[in-house]
Amino acid sequence: MKLARFAVEGETRLGRVDGDHVIDLSAVAPGLNGSMRHLIDRLHELRPAIEKADAPRVPLSDVRLLAPIDDPRKFLAIGMNYKAHAEEAAAAGIPMPKSQLWFNKQVSCINGPFDDVVIPKVSEKVDYEAELGFIIGTRCRHVSHEDARSVIAGYFVANDVTARDWQFRSPTYTLGKSFDTHGPIGPWITTDDEIVDPHDLTLTLSLNGEERQRTSTGDMIYNIWVQIAYLSTVMTLEPGDIIVTGTPSNVGIATETFMKPGDIVRIEIDALGAIENRFISE
Repeated sequence: MKLARFAVEGETRLGRVDGDHVIDLSAVAPGLNGSMRHLIDRLHELRPAIEKADAPRVPLSDVRLLAPIDDPRKFLAIGMNYKAHAEEAAAAGIPMPKSQLWFNKQVSCINGPFDDVVIPKVSEKVDYEAELGFIIGTRCRHVSHEDARSVIAGYFVANDVTARDWQFRSPTYTLGKSFDTHGPIGPWITTDDEIVDPHDLTLTLSLNGEERQRTSTGDMIYNIWVQIAYLSTVMTLEPGDIIVTGTPSNVGIATETFMKPGDIVRIEIDALGAIENRFISE
């Protein structure tokens, strides 16, 4: 299934994407107030009704797709998780981490799949990072590598937009990763059962129509199962938590290419769809 949040007639609703339509789930999943986190928390219970629902159908062209989840408790991201990207960072003087490098993006940065991204007045080095993201579906702790897939609800496309000058001002990356609008995600959540292997997907990013990033998700240094096992050693993961899995090489900082007003960044991942965002001045 492809699960979406969308706005129509001034209301936020949850839906199941079916081809070029979205099926409004208000009747089969009442009382959720447009919260994908609450839907994911009850997905096992509601899934039969969601799968059977066939109406009301609304053309995708008539709705505004929103961030598929806007109220997670956590938004976690791993740094330098593709070898080529870690090597280009090392060439710029950033040492390759010896273990998984995790940081927070504050949840207030979440943005829609086709919404504008703001270049802050206080940053001159806003960068793109194409990433595969996934959503936790089950409250869990101490998850083994072998069981990790069972706690995933689904996958989505993400841009880990980064203000590089703010990223490197402090020992943690949080401020440089968390400006408002710097977490576009979407276009929907594709449930895990639709993806044969999340480590065998092609991820691409284009800037103003020119391809800048391309990789297979199989090139991760730490795969998704290892990531879940590592994180859940430390903290309880909860339904709706967002985790993004790293970016490949050729980010903007590698060539001193930073975002300008009017730039358009499109990111696409096999089977998951695409997001596209225009960058604007604050």
